[in-house]
Amino acid sequence: MIKKLIKFIFFVLIIFLAYILFSYFNFNEFSKSEYIRGNAKFNRDFSIKYSNMNSYYMENIDYDDAMFYRDIKVEPYTPYKVSCMVKTENIENIEGKTMGGAQIAIADSLERSDVITGTNDWTKLEFYFNSKNRETIQIAFRLGGNAELVKGKAWFSDFKIEKGQNDDDNTWNMVCYLFDTIEAQANGENVKFELTDEEKNVLSQDMRRFSDLCVEMSNNKININYQVKEITKPVTSISYDEENGYYVDPKDVYNIINEDVKNNEYDHIFVVVKLGDLNTNKTTKDWIGLGSMDYLGIGFSNIRVPSEDYSYNYEYNPSINTFPEEVFLHEFLHTLERNAEEYGYDYIALHDHEKYGYKRDRLDSLRLWYDDYMNKQIETEKGKIGLDSRAYKTKPVHDSNFEYSTQLDELSEPNNVIEEFIIVFNRIKDIISGKEVIN
Repeated sequence: MIKKLIKFIFFVLIIFLAYILFSYFNFNEFSKSEYIRGNAKFNRDFSIKYSNMNSYYMENIDYDDAMFYRDIKVEPYTPYKVSCMVKTENIENIEGKTMGGAQIAIADSLERSDVITGTNDWTKLEFYFNSKNRETIQIAFRLGGNAELVKGKAWFSDFKIEKGQNDDDNTWNMVCYLFDTIEAQANGENVKFELTDEEKNVLSQDMRRFSDLCVEMSNNKININYQVKEITKPVTSISYDEENGYYVDPKDVYNIINEDVKNNEYDHIFVVVKLGDLNTNKTTKDWIGLGSMDYLGIGFSNIRVPSEDYSYNYEYNPSINTFPEEVFLHEFLHTLERNAEEYGYDYIALHDHEKYGYKRDRLDSLRLWYDDYMNKQIETEKGKIGLDSRAYKTKPVHDSNFEYSTQLDELSEPNNVIEEFIIVFNRIKDIISGKEVIN
């Protein structure tokens, strides 16, 4: 009896120690990933917790992009919200970066939440997305970002996923930020450009013309509400690539506009800056724009104003230019083009006007092309093609989509230590029996 009792106590002790050890590393079916192998630590924290369960602890010892993620089944074309509580310590971006940090993301895409950096007590983090044409996604809790490396510590806890309701309203809420000044490095030297009052007035008129044009040209398939906001704080960094030259990327203005973006449910963002003649070799003779960019799930377009000698390109003049709002329309349509592709809707490339026989008019540019493109009236041997009208409702997901939401169980955690013990014990049995391999 004594021997049996000793064996039993020994067995219980082994199980208990195994539970302690395994629960320290147990990530409840989450997979782990890191960009630089060996730079990140993953474990469960017994002492720093938001609720009664152990938190999920990540540490990037050096600059890295690390995450833990899980496959989640979703209903196609449906809005979702994922939230959690996050505590951070000394999170900092690698030099020159701004948009990395503790975040929620879809692992194999550019979709992600806002980020938390620095040192913060428990803070709620929320991530909104549409499932589009997908049935499964990988929800990731991340310390880093797309092309962003950070170091520091983060604790994640209390995961929650909700299914919302689609917004069938075809009105888009847009903002146009007019930046007074750029003071940045370009071509190896300091440059400074300022929008004039006249240019700001002209650009504001163009936004009004763009808003009216969308309703008219789409035959009421889309409506635009907009605000024009003048920003006095200068842009101090600009991006560059061989194809587009110098331009403003979301990361270049993130620290300037993010608070305003968070406080408003914008569906599209225009950022207008003056870049002088930096991109002379990149321009058309009309205007310089760059669209199809993404600001945390919101479409982002950069309108680049050249030197004052070219300001007529943005101003209505019956003898020179009757379509100055074209740059706003064109870059916004790039966002709808990208959305149509990601949702699996029909579309054709916005730049393919010559392929279908459309040419620029001296005064009216490509107005006829946009008209037929937006209404799927481009004639081909196989019928009429263009942008699928469903693209007009591919607005970003906002909190208003969750006024009546359904909480799902896909990210649910054990409710108490006993339930967690049972889960861990079953996993230990599976590993011992060879049914499961430790990640």
